[in-house]
Amino acid sequence: MMQNGRDLTAASRHAAVKKAAIGGAFLMAMSAVGPGFLTQTATFTQAEGANFGFAILICILVDIIVQLNIWRVIVVAGKRAQMIANDVVPGLGYLLSALVALGGLFFNIGNVAGAGLGLNVLFGIPVAAGAIISAVIAIVILIVRNALKVVDWTVQALAVIAVLVLVYMLCVTKIPYATAAVHTVAPTKIDFYSILTIVGGTVGGYISFAGGHRLLEGGAKGQADLKYVNLGALTGIGLASVIRVMLFLVGLAVVVAGTTLDPTNPAASIFKTAAGAFGYKFFGLLLFAAGMSSIIGSTFTSTSFLDYAVSGRSVKYRDALTIGFIAFATVVFVFIGQPAKVLVVVGALNGFILPIALAILLVASGRQKIMGAAYRHPLWLAITGWIVVAFMAFASVKTVIGFFG
Repeated sequence: MMQNGRDLTAASRHAAVKKAAIGGAFLMAMSAVGPGFLTQTATFTQAEGANFGFAILICILVDIIVQLNIWRVIVVAGKRAQMIANDVVPGLGYLLSALVALGGLFFNIGNVAGAGLGLNVLFGIPVAAGAIISAVIAIVILIVRNALKVVDWTVQALAVIAVLVLVYMLCVTKIPYATAAVHTVAPTKIDFYSILTIVGGTVGGYISFAGGHRLLEGGAKGQADLKYVNLGALTGIGLASVIRVMLFLVGLAVVVAGTTLDPTNPAASIFKTAAGAFGYKFFGLLLFAAGMSSIIGSTFTSTSFLDYAVSGRSVKYRDALTIGFIAFATVVFVFIGQPAKVLVVVGALNGFILPIALAILLVASGRQKIMGAAYRHPLWLAITGWIVVAFMAFASVKTVIGFFG
């Protein structure tokens, strides 16, 4: 019976951690697929045409390297990223927490606005009122009892909605697949700003840590759970990449046909042009799903940095932080206005944060005191990780020079 009890306990833990890995995958993916994701993809598809496919390809490769490195270090160390950073250099975790939380806070302004705009498109609700309704729903989801289960179910349902909407758009649109494929592997022009921005919007800032922190919340810890790292990270990247590619292809079809997208809402232009009023309603559904999933992902991850920043243990103010985080973004949107440009700029900001965060965890990956004496970080992940750090740092500098050049 004791043996059966141990087997039952092991099986229960396996099921729980596997569920956390899938939850982390969807949380990471749908944190990335927010209003900023839609705006960035539409904006750069208009500006670069088929060449934007190359930026997406680079983004996918970088995503894989970043997420496998970060999730792996977090799970093997059994600590949140800011605590690991404090182990690398005392006090460094506070800087990382501030950078991640600040990026998440500003992104949340766009997330709340996007969800509100989605309700406006669907039901004619004023955008400000829609933003407030969305914010309240997100708060309820994040602070109810068994919140992690509710979060997992919600982001998975929103992911299904997003994919179905885009599959419909692919079916009703004439896609230039050959043009997209050729320019993806052989671009005629490379734009570092677009690469920096979409990488930042997909795995930069808080998004890098969403899945890893969700795995920790689900009980994953140590080398024995690395298989769940691979399952969660690759599933999340795959989902986010599929959605990005589908949106790019639909947008490319519209742009190739000669349509100039509305700069104030380029993603809406794609859907309205491709499928008329019905397509515009579908855009509203996608935008609401994207906004809600990103509010949840941004708030969950950013507050996991804030409430663990000092002691490494959750504090009693988690619910207050959650409410304040979402309420602040909502108030800023309602009283200050449209965040469309902020979404693209903050994506670039998260791109700046990425090489710093990844470098910290790569240093940690070689510290026995942090990772344990038996752990050896895969050489290929370490090498490619440092290449990504160098590339993203170069792209960041190149972008800054471009701003002032």
